Amino acid sequence: MLARKTRGDNLLGDEEREELMMTRRGSPSPGPEERSELHASLGMDEKETATTPMSSKDSWNFALLVVLYLLQGVPIGLAFGSIPFLLKAKMSYTQIGVFSFAHYPYSMKFLWSPIVDAVYSKELGRRKSWIVPIQLLTGFMFLWLGVHIDYWMEQEQIAVGTLTAVFFVLIFFSATQDIAVDGWALTLLSKDKVSYASTAQTIGLNSGYFLSFTVFLAFNSPAFSNKYFRTEPQDVGLVPLGGYLKFWSMVYFAITLWLVLLKKEERSYMDESDIDIKSVYKIILRIIRLPHMKSFMMVLLTAKIGFIANGAVTALKLLEKGFSKEDLALAVLIDFPLQIIFGYYAVRWSSGPRPLKPWLWAFCAHLVCCVVAMLIVASFPEDGVVTSSYFYLVLATTVTTSFTSTVAFVSMGAFMTVIADPVIGGTYMTLLNTLSNFGGTWPRFFVLKAVDYMTVSTCTAVNSQDEVFSCASEPGKSICTELGGECQMQQDGYYYVSSLCVTIGTILLVLYIAPTIRYLEALNPKLWKLPKEMS
Repeated sequence: MLARKTRGDNLLGDEEREELMMTRRGSPSPGPEERSELHASLGMDEKETATTPMSSKDSWNFALLVVLYLLQGVPIGLAFGSIPFLLKAKMSYTQIGVFSFAHYPYSMKFLWSPIVDAVYSKELGRRKSWIVPIQLLTGFMFLWLGVHIDYWMEQEQIAVGTLTAVFFVLIFFSATQDIAVDGWALTLLSKDKVSYASTAQTIGLNSGYFLSFTVFLAFNSPAFSNKYFRTEPQDVGLVPLGGYLKFWSMVYFAITLWLVLLKKEERSYMDESDIDIKSVYKIILRIIRLPHMKSFMMVLLTAKIGFIANGAVTALKLLEKGFSKEDLALAVLIDFPLQIIFGYYAVRWSSGPRPLKPWLWAFCAHLVCCVVAMLIVASFPEDGVVTSSYFYLVLATTVTTSFTSTVAFVSMGAFMTVIADPVIGGTYMTLLNTLSNFGGTWPRFFVLKAVDYMTVSTCTAVNSQDEVFSCASEPGKSICTELGGECQMQQDGYYYVSSLCVTIGTILLVLYIAPTIRYLEALNPKLWKLPKEMS
């Protein structure tokens, strides 16, 4: 099992990172039981494996995995992080909700992962057969997009449908490459070092994500560039979006060329047998039909409703009020190392007969954080000047929310590991994590659309006709300013939608989720296994 993060919905986009790492952890890969069996077959335990020095070959292969995972993180950081922030000035919440559909391939990759495992060229190799063409296609798309995207972003009316379709394809490519890289990681490293694959994934994927989110937003910001790198202020940042995409297209081409010419994929025991695609899909259906699974699926699909408005809207609402993009990115950067510490303690709390007990406590604390986030947005300085104390308040809320998300993530993962059938661990975990991830994906569009629908803001333009029109969206505000009018907010849909989500989440917790979790947790783990004739 390759594990995490990004975790539940936090104040500054933490939900997207959980979405990412939930699907990463769900990739077909060995779980703890399978890894222990592997170590046992080699006559070693986990402690011995961790202390044995890594060979030169493993070190180079480890570095290769870091690079391949980093390449995945680049388009993901743009789609999940930077692009929504850049679009906020010209798009409504509904349009941003439409763009969120670009995230779906990473949530649904289990649908085609058996195909990636089964179809390949023996001459090129099982994994390179997918990695090489996918990276070439991504490089060409980055190059083409780098030529056009600055022009698209400068338009008054953003072609949200086109932008969504382009990033949907990019994320599909990234998700497909992810499946292949996960599979290669199991054989690229020697058997006693295969556990280091999760370390490579953590370093690479998160590095790519933060390069395309935190670092890019900072250097794309005119204010940041003028403050630290220029003597004469300019209206643009040091790194335009188009130039950033062109740079990474060249990196994609260079790494792919190196893979083709200099890196040979060695045949392994996994290549000796073919995968029956049909049987994998049959197993997925049989897992869904297991007793108690429907109840667990309902919990996974509804548990994040209470947090979704906070994760999807709060950061954008802060931007709307005047909080800078680089400050938001900085808060995420500071939060990142703390998540590692939180994850360590979360693992300890989740070990025991009740692994979901921390999950329930974190659920309650997360709901409280959502309420606090609303209060922070409501208390944004009227003069628009973000003081140090206000920034630290935003940061503290981000870190606290991240803490609750990490505890919930690890706790749920511990429970899934207990109930998953080790005979089909990869397929089982992929299905469970996809359902959990989808629980935070499907409500996003409806929440963003509801914010627009419930917002009432009008502009009274100062002209002969005394025209009155809606200025709830950023384009409407710009038109109002150009006409010399005043935009007055009668009702902010964010507070209504966020309050509704927290209320629904609380009701679900008390009446359904908590009782169901306690019931499922008390079941014998054997009841979650497939009958031998099915597996």
